[in-house]
Amino acid sequence: MRKWIRSAVFFAVGALLLSSCVSTRKFKDSQAALQSARNDSAQLAGKVNDLQSNVAQLNKQIGDLKQQVGDLNNKTGQLSTDAANKQSQLSKSQQELANQQKRLDQLQALMDQQKKATQEIRKKMSDALVGFNSNELTVAIKNGKVYVSLQENLLFPSGSAAVNPKGKLALGKLAEVLNINPEITVNIEGHTDSIPIRGRYPDNWALSVARSTAIVRILTDDYKVDPVRIIASGHSWYDPVQTNSTSDGRALNRRTEIILSPKLDELFKLLEASGE
Repeated sequence: MRKWIRSAVFFAVGALLLSSCVSTRKFKDSQAALQSARNDSAQLAGKVNDLQSNVAQLNKQIGDLKQQVGDLNNKTGQLSTDAANKQSQLSKSQQELANQQKRLDQLQALMDQQKKATQEIRKKMSDALVGFNSNELTVAIKNGKVYVSLQENLLFPSGSAAVNPKGKLALGKLAEVLNINPEITVNIEGHTDSIPIRGRYPDNWALSVARSTAIVRILTDDYKVDPVRIIASGHSWYDPVQTNSTSDGRALNRRTEIILSPKLDELFKLLEASGE
């Protein structure tokens, strides 16, 4: 009986010890598993924090990119507006340039016509006055006009404004051309040398004016040139063509110039239109 009891006790104690060992092992295993879970949780938390930080940075980058896109869209819109304005200005400038070029072409065409007409006037006058010597008169183009320069020895006695017969003959031939070419305007200028005049006229101004008006009267009264076309003026000795210090120079300065030019009405109209 005692032996059985001892066996039972021994068995119970062994079972108890065995149960205690198993519980301790499970506890330790549980503690180790918990610690591992805690470590894993900490690692996951760290990764979550890193991911959240990356997400925040990415969100900031997305925001910056959206702002840049918005700025670029605004700049693109402004550039489009500026480009449209510049295109409009360019089109306007090109149109103005085209208009100016058209006026220039018209002006050049008129100037070419005036030049051609001036050359024709010179030829007609040269042909009409072919019988006179070069020391009596010359025909030349200057400043876009035809200058018929008649010397004193052809037209007037010294110190006088009375036209010589040969001078009247020259004026008659000139008037024939003027009467069949009514588009020619006439400007008559009297010139003297620098030697002061004595006698009928008080000074060289009066003599130069008297000579130009004497020619006007012959052209209009004797040869019926329209007086509306003619302007008379005197320049005394203040517009010489040669020096007044020599007798030959003074002889050339004593002259009457009949300046002829085609009418410039169309040219003036175009110049006025270009200035508007």
